[in-house]
Amino acid sequence: MRKYKLCLGTNDQFGLPNSEQIALFKETGFDAFFMGYCGKDSVSEARVAADKNKMIFQSVHAPFIRMNEMWADGKSAADELIQCVHACADNGVPIMVAHTYIGFGKSGGTSPNEKGFENFGRVIDEASRLGITVALENTEGEEYLDAIMAHFADNPTVKFCWDSGHEQCYNKGRDLLLSYGDRLAATHLNDNLGVKSLSGEITYFDDLHLLPFDGIIDWKLAAEKLDRCGFDGIMTFELNTMSRPGRHENDKYSDMPIERYIAEAYARACRVEALRSR
Repeated sequence: MRKYKLCLGTNDQFGLPNSEQIALFKETGFDAFFMGYCGKDSVSEARVAADKNKMIFQSVHAPFIRMNEMWADGKSAADELIQCVHACADNGVPIMVAHTYIGFGKSGGTSPNEKGFENFGRVIDEASRLGITVALENTEGEEYLDAIMAHFADNPTVKFCWDSGHEQCYNKGRDLLLSYGDRLAATHLNDNLGVKSLSGEITYFDDLHLLPFDGIIDWKLAAEKLDRCGFDGIMTFELNTMSRPGRHENDKYSDMPIERYIAEAYARACRVEALRSR
């Protein structure tokens, strides 16, 4: 018998409308889902599907391709995040997952600064007003995550979303749960193969989002880390069926019928959940 609820993120790579994905997740055995923000109407439509299928709508992933702007002018980027906060509030979704930075040495991002704190502060203030948790995810540029988590350390709206795969590549294995496990509100559980380059150069192509047990992550240790944090929330998985450009690790998934892939994802999720202490 499972102790923890299991969640899977919808994904354009799955080849089905979100409403059909949500129904398939439910049929397979998942308890919850999350989705990426594609406008307020998409969130409302997912809410309808959640209610129809008696599924938990765990979170919405905020837009992230403009996150560098948050550390510069940033007004319109912050406005976009605030729109996502409103969509969460309007549709009874308790968590918005957000990044704090994007890119590897891109121009437009300097270093953590007061302008960034001001822009994130606008988003966090609105989320606080509406009762939405902002769960900040570990990605590349972890110094920006560290800066925001420190700046808003006493704000109960600001929590952490742990991406297990990102930790192995973008964060070079740094145990982020040691730093932020006491503020853990969400997970993005997935596997990968670490940093491919022998020089240590990290790229977007290292972020594979493999099924658990298909990469190098020690899932027994990962489960122990979640237990150490006392995390009793929904165990959320974020998985891709398609390989990154020039890579082929996910090809075996895209060759599967989607129903078989989701069934395999559920089986792997159950294996991870079973490693948690009872």
